[in-house]
Amino acid sequence: MARITLTEQDVAQLLTDPSGDARADTAVKIAAGFNTGVLTDQERQLAEEIFRLMVRDAEVRVREAMAHNLKENPNVPRDVAVSLAKDVASVAMPVLQFSEALSDEDLIEIVGGHNTEKQVAIAQRSTISKSVSEALVETRNEDAVTALVSNEGADISEGSLQKVVGDFGDREGIQSAMIHRSRLPVTVSERLVTMISEGMKEELVKHQELPPSLATDLILQSRERATITLSSETSADELASLVKQLNKNGRLTPSIILRGLCMGDINFFEAAFAELLGISLFNARKLIHDPGKLGLRTAFEKAGLPNSHFPAVRAAIDVARETDYDGEENDRERYARRMIERILTQYGDLGVEFDSDDLEYLLTKMGQLTADSLTAS
Repeated sequence: MARITLTEQDVAQLLTDPSGDARADTAVKIAAGFNTGVLTDQERQLAEEIFRLMVRDAEVRVREAMAHNLKENPNVPRDVAVSLAKDVASVAMPVLQFSEALSDEDLIEIVGGHNTEKQVAIAQRSTISKSVSEALVETRNEDAVTALVSNEGADISEGSLQKVVGDFGDREGIQSAMIHRSRLPVTVSERLVTMISEGMKEELVKHQELPPSLATDLILQSRERATITLSSETSADELASLVKQLNKNGRLTPSIILRGLCMGDINFFEAAFAELLGISLFNARKLIHDPGKLGLRTAFEKAGLPNSHFPAVRAAIDVARETDYDGEENDRERYARRMIERILTQYGDLGVEFDSDDLEYLLTKMGQLTADSLTAS
């Protein structure tokens, strides 16, 4: 590539040509030369002085040409970058989104200028510090906050995320952006639970680390439509997607599988087995519901589940085989209570071993399913 050389003629043309187009062309040429990084010290100093003249050019298109061509060059003088960033939106936005010549202090000052377009541009930068993120959250500009939370390069403090939930937790765009972040503080996830739809609860379980009890409850809440009859093709596909994502992220744990089964969600248990064994749902169901002793035991061992859980699983499958929903009010609650009662009986009679957290979870759920649930209305 031929070297681009800056000359006194370039300076003269920039200062004397009345045509805005001509000045814009010259701006492009000088910026291109500056971006090559092969200028002499004298040429670089000359280019920087020309930039300082151009940021005061009356023609917006000249300043736009500068901003567009210098936006990704970290060696632009800071005063030039700041001048462009404080310009009208069409000039400022590429610099605000891309320029590394701007400091956090510069960005925070511009965020405080109340220009919503500029705030969105800053929220789309490849990396954003906690202090700049905090400033963006404080604007309560929904578009900027949505862009910020969607940006994996943004470092957002737990306090700022809590404020986002407080300000915009009921907005679907914000909810989706938060759920799909690579990591969300548990305290934030727990607040989101009360605001999001059933479908989004399922997404929250897929993408975020949650306390085991909360994760289990969210799975069961998202599966409330399930019965012990076979799922339709659509719901089976959705469930397969859920357990696949859980397994991929190491969250298809023995506790979640056992708790789901003990609460009566046979469909979740079947889909989890199919995923862990790498077999079809049809084949998983044949193994699980084999009237003999071989199928379930073999599948259980190959799935790598703890032997201590097997008696509880066996008892739950027996209850599922013997019991159906009655179609009356609270039938799901009665079914779940009956399931837990049987399993807790096995805990004493057959030496079922639960982790303390699992036992506490089932006892808590037993208490929540009141005795009134046993009597159909």
